[in-house]
Amino acid sequence: MTITAERETKALKINLGLIILGVSVFLIIIFFLAPIIWQVLTSIKVNEDITAVPNVYIPSKITWEHYIELFQRKPFANYILNSALVSIISTLLCLGLGAPAAYVLARLKLPFEKIILVAILIITLFPYVLLFLGLLEIIKAIGLGNNYFALIIPYTAMNLPLTILVMRSFFQQLPKDLEDAAKVDGYETIPMLLKIVLPMTVPALVTTGILTFIFAWNEYIFALTFITEETMKTIPVATAQLGGATVFEIPYGAIAAATILATFPLVLLVLLFQRRIVQGLTAGAVKG
Repeated sequence: MTITAERETKALKINLGLIILGVSVFLIIIFFLAPIIWQVLTSIKVNEDITAVPNVYIPSKITWEHYIELFQRKPFANYILNSALVSIISTLLCLGLGAPAAYVLARLKLPFEKIILVAILIITLFPYVLLFLGLLEIIKAIGLGNNYFALIIPYTAMNLPLTILVMRSFFQQLPKDLEDAAKVDGYETIPMLLKIVLPMTVPALVTTGILTFIFAWNEYIFALTFITEETMKTIPVATAQLGGATVFEIPYGAIAAATILATFPLVLLVLLFQRRIVQGLTAGAVKG
């Protein structure tokens, strides 16, 4: 009887622990998803439900008017293309410049290598907002205002250190014997890097590429200041500047619809490459 009672007690404790764990996970998920769900619901509510007191949590009517309004009142398609153009080009530049630099730092014995790595790390940790006034003067001096390169160049420079650090760590985990064998087969350094080494670092490339893309897509301060022409603005700036029919009207529905449209490409990107992202983030964490 005692053994049976002990088994039942252990089973009860295990079941209770699983229940607590499940409830905790559910509450955490709800906590993080609640703002997103609220934005989605707001974007499809009619204006009467949005401004109703007390709050209407579940819309009585569903409307797509706010999404249609975005494209009718503003060139929102241009904003999406602008953000995509700037983000994609800066991401490709980061990967194209960062991967070879990371390979050099991982494989070659450079003078002052530790100083270079410390400098890269410091730049990564440096608050970018402090560079704002200096960059503004440079943009004005060289006449890059209202030019996509006014965003592409700073975004590339800011994300390049992180790209180098992540890719260098990944290159260090690759067996050097493979590269030696490739050189014996007659491969030069650049063809070997392109045909053999880089295909093995796809998880790291995807991870750093997505992080760079997200930063460029969401950046606001530089895009607000360096681009003033309406048709060249990016999504964060355009969303922040959405106005109502009058000065005192705040278009909550249109703003919610704009944030959903701006967030959807990022969510889709992460879902498509989630396996690669996990591989890139965990690569090198455990050495065999």
